[in-house]
Amino acid sequence: MRALAILLLTAAPAFAEGDLFIYTWGEYTPPDLVAKFEAEFGVKVHIDSYDSMETMIAKLRAGGAGYDIIVPGDATMQVLIAEDMVEKIDVFAMPNYVNVDDKWREVYWDPKREYSAPWAWGSTAFAVDTAVVKGDTSSLSVLFAPADDVKGRINMLRDMNDVINMAERYLGIPRCSENPDEMKRVLELLETQKAWVKSYDSETKELMVSGEAVVSMSWNGYAMRARDEKPTIAYVYPREGYTGWMDNVAVPKGAPHLDNAKAWVNFVMAPENAAMITNYARYSNGIKGSEAFIEPALAAAPEINPPADAPAPEFIPTCSPEATALIDKVWTKLMN
Repeated sequence: MRALAILLLTAAPAFAEGDLFIYTWGEYTPPDLVAKFEAEFGVKVHIDSYDSMETMIAKLRAGGAGYDIIVPGDATMQVLIAEDMVEKIDVFAMPNYVNVDDKWREVYWDPKREYSAPWAWGSTAFAVDTAVVKGDTSSLSVLFAPADDVKGRINMLRDMNDVINMAERYLGIPRCSENPDEMKRVLELLETQKAWVKSYDSETKELMVSGEAVVSMSWNGYAMRARDEKPTIAYVYPREGYTGWMDNVAVPKGAPHLDNAKAWVNFVMAPENAAMITNYARYSNGIKGSEAFIEPALAAAPEINPPADAPAPEFIPTCSPEATALIDKVWTKLMN
C-alpha cells in the first residue's frame, strides 16, 4: 500500500492555495507573462506540457490531474464541451472580453464564448532548410515524395489529425472521410513515407535548428522561432492547402483553483498581455489593440503573412464518429 500511495502522490501535482496549474504545449507560455501574473495576483503558476491534443484529452478523461487551465485547439474544444469536460465560465462577460476581435467571437467551437478565450491562432504546414532542400518546395510532395537527400531527414508532427489531414490533402481526399477505401490510401501513403521519416515529434524547432531534420511539419510560430536561430529555414504554404487553427484558454471541469483560473483567462485578453504571447510564441493572438505592443519585426514576418497566392487556411471541425474511427485506426497502425 505504501508503494501505491507514493505512486499516487507523484502522478499528479500537489496543490495549495494561491496556485495555478496550467497544462499546455511546450514553449508556449511566456515566462514574463507568468511573472507579471504572479506579481499582480500573488499566485504561483506551475506549467506542465503535453505533446498532442490526444495526450491532453486522455489525461482529462482519466481525471484531469488537477489542472486549472488547458489550451485546447478549436476542434478539441468541441469535444471537451460535448463531453462536459470544461467549466462554463462565461468568458463573454469578463471585463477584457471587449478586446476580442469580432472574427474570433462567434466561433464554431464555442459560439457564445461561454467556455474559452483566444490564446493564439496560426497555421499548420511545413518548414524546409533552404540550405539543403533545393528546387520547388511549394508542394506537399516535399514530404510525401521526397528527394533522396531529404529521405531520413523528415520530421512529422506527433499529432494524429494534423498528419492525416495533410496526407488527405496530398491525395485529394476530403477531410473527415468516412470512406474506408480512401482511408486505406491514406494509410498506404503514410506507411510508405514512414521509411523516410526520422521522427514524429512536435518539438520541431530543435530538430530543424540542429539539422537533424531538413524538412518538418510545423506550426508557423515554431517555424519563425526556428528561423530566428537558423535563417535558412523557411515556412511553406503548400499549394494543396494547409490547416488553420486557434488555440483557446479553457478551464477543466473541477479545477481546484477556479477563481485563479478565471483571473488568468481574463488576464490574457488584455492587449499588452496578448502581445507578450505573440512576441514569445510567434503566433497571432486575436486581441484588438495588441498590435501596439508587438515587436515591429513580426508585422512583416512571412510566417504570419501568407503570400498573396497562398490558399486560405482550412479550419476543420470535429469529424463524425465514423470518420474518427477510421482516423484512429490509421494512426494506430502507423504508430505500431
